[in-house]
Amino acid sequence: MLTIGLTACGEKEEAVQKVRVAEVTRSIFYAPEYVAIEKGFFKEEGLDIELTTTWGGDKTMTTLLSNGADVALVGSETSIYVHAQGSDDPVINFAQLTQTDGTFLVSREKVENFEWDQLKGSTFLGQRKGGMPQMVGEFVLKNHGIDPQNDLNLIQNIDFANVANAFASGTGDYVQLFEPTASIFEQEGKGHIVASFGTESGHVPYTTFMAKDSYMKENKETVEKFTKALYKAQQWVEEHSAADIAKVIEPYFEDTEVDLIETVVDRYKSQGSFATDPILDEEEWNNLQAIMDEAGELPQSIDHKTLVNTSIAEKASK
Repeated sequence: MLTIGLTACGEKEEAVQKVRVAEVTRSIFYAPEYVAIEKGFFKEEGLDIELTTTWGGDKTMTTLLSNGADVALVGSETSIYVHAQGSDDPVINFAQLTQTDGTFLVSREKVENFEWDQLKGSTFLGQRKGGMPQMVGEFVLKNHGIDPQNDLNLIQNIDFANVANAFASGTGDYVQLFEPTASIFEQEGKGHIVASFGTESGHVPYTTFMAKDSYMKENKETVEKFTKALYKAQQWVEEHSAADIAKVIEPYFEDTEVDLIETVVDRYKSQGSFATDPILDEEEWNNLQAIMDEAGELPQSIDHKTLVNTSIAEKASK
């Protein structure tokens, strides 16, 4: 009996902590997130990730605020919008996943020697007003001397999930798309990638993991473990080839050929889209607000330290 009792005590395992994560969309752009799950990095930290795709920034933030998720993966601008509404439980950015815009400019017709001026007079199918893709899109256009409101026919009233379908159905001369949709359209002859918004806009906290301040205070150790697992995945992605990464994340894109996944991952790696650590620094935060301000969407300037917690990411990265 004594032997049995000792064995039972010795085999006692730590309780696994479930973390409900709501991601704004399903995208190869978020490869390190899927690597962290598939390579067991979250599991190593005693975390069980319940991943849900909520399709759109507004829906993702609503899910987080209504306690439908513990952590959200979404653009940092959403935390600023919530703060501006006077929330008594602000949403805090604690781990950055991507550090550039993840969209590409796709032309309906094949364009030789593309120049941004060619957009003038065209119909441009952009992303939802107030979201990071649309704001970065306008920021880049303005940097190339194009007034989005006057130099082209800008369409931005189509729901995020339906933008690609609208273009495929014949709407617009140009469209701003995420991968793998952009490459799939090119492969199927529906469009042609002519430019990257990510290379044009510089470093921004494009997608970050965030949680309500109350959750972070009540679950400090869980958030630390989550960030540590993410950092392991970021380093793994940095050190491995696009082919290796594609094989790992393939289960998340069942309708996409692994060769195409590899092409997209390589494109994102080559332009430095995947953050190599989870630290969201002040320069990136200020660049984000400059883009929002240029788009007329910045409700108020927010100090980096108000909505960003870097201490957890800094600890995880050591």
